[in-house]
Amino acid sequence: MTWSEMRPLLETATQETLYMVGVATLITVLIGLPIGLLLVLTDRGGPLSFAPANKLLGLVVNVGRSIPFLILLVALIPFTRWVTGTTIGTDAAIVPLTVGAIPFFARLVETAVREVDRGLIEAAQSMGAGTFTVVRKVLVREAVPSIISAITVTVVAIVGYSAMAGVVGGGGLGDLAIRYGYQRFETNLMLVTIAVLVVLVQLVQFLGDLLSRRLAHR
Repeated sequence: MTWSEMRPLLETATQETLYMVGVATLITVLIGLPIGLLLVLTDRGGPLSFAPANKLLGLVVNVGRSIPFLILLVALIPFTRWVTGTTIGTDAAIVPLTVGAIPFFARLVETAVREVDRGLIEAAQSMGAGTFTVVRKVLVREAVPSIISAITVTVVAIVGYSAMAGVVGGGGLGDLAIRYGYQRFETNLMLVTIAVLVVLVQLVQFLGDLLSRRLAHR
């Protein structure tokens, strides 16, 4: 396959991958961030300390993280069909990508928030700050650089998940590599697809590290 034949395929697949990763990341952050915060707030000594809720939430997160993504991808097929009306294509792939990434990101957020100095939390509470104020002005604000790093790691993981989604027709670069590189023995296209994925991950990591460093020194 010549470059002129590969280029339109690569452009379409790259756009599909960026779309899947972008939407899945947005939903993951919107859901995973509150879950990560709740894991800290409901833990022993936290502002909303409540052991049963903390253990239940922790169990759900651990179960989610225990399932290999390829198995989760297949197990969620009925749910994916219920949500999107189909099990193939980029819209369908976003469902398992999001479900797989949320518990992973929630644990990273929990770790990031736990690094915040407890003295700051106690100082805010001593001045009459409520739980919501502590979360917004202390926990999230102080943990922003670490949360940005957590988002970066999660995006890289979702890029890898999106490539695996290609096995079941999820679209994107993984789907292109499977259909052309593996099934049609187009080795050149397979190598170029791998190179695009490597560049994409490096770019995400570079931008994430840059933003995290700048916010850490603000």
